[in-house]
Amino acid sequence: MKTIIFSCVLAMAMAAPQFNTSPLIREPIAILSQEFQLDGPNFRYGYESQDGTAVTAFGSPGADGASNIEGSYSFVVPSGELVEVRYIANENGAQYSSPILPQQVQPIHPVPEHALELIRIAEELRSQGVQWDNQGFRI
Repeated sequence: MKTIIFSCVLAMAMAAPQFNTSPLIREPIAILSQEFQLDGPNFRYGYESQDGTAVTAFGSPGADGASNIEGSYSFVVPSGELVEVRYIANENGAQYSSPILPQQVQPIHPVPEHALELIRIAEELRSQGVQWDNQGFRI
């Protein structure tokens, strides 16, 4: 009987929450303001926290039942600088802009002329209604 009680006490001690003393774990951060509005396919949300983080997003209906979203988020980097990232996500994909993001680099090698000619021919055939199967054969 003492063995069973000891085993139960040991199991409870092992299951007790462990407190992490890691410097990466921080105290909870207060939310200073928060909003959320939903009106059919349109929405708007955002929040701002005590550490300088802010998020906003606006949604509206897009083509073919998709959603268009435009928004931004900002945060303070360890150096103390406030960084903001703006984005748009719609039928054309997602586009981000921020000074911290790498800029698009031009390709080192230009596209060869013969490849450009093949692309032009394929576009011309598509405009005429020509289709291909998954293995590259003309249907």
